[in-house]
Amino acid sequence: MSTYTPKPIDTARVELPPALTPLTERLAEHVHDLWAVERVRQGWTYGPTRDDASKKHPSLVPYAELTDDEKTFDRQTAFGTLKAILALGYQIAPPTPAADAPVARPGRKKG
Repeated sequence: MSTYTPKPIDTARVELPPALTPLTERLAEHVHDLWAVERVRQGWTYGPTRDDASKKHPSLVPYAELTDDEKTFDRQTAFGTLKAILALGYQIAPPTPAADAPVARPGRKKG
């Protein structure tokens, strides 16, 4: 048996700017979706209570349908990831409005 001592990046002095709050929530939703995709890939389906034997889980619902308590883990993961990115010296900037516009892609007309 090995002894494992977790050593996360020190983010104690990092404060997320308020402008990143929407990003934190979007990443939390993404974390939930990644978890759900993996569960479904493993054969899990929705069930009103967790049942490991029959692979049923009550959190296999869209993020918006989770309670705030259920969203806490995903939010903490997103929050911690953003703080780690900043602690490592990276910068996070919101996209410019033009980045949100759909990109026109040339294509062939169906005929």
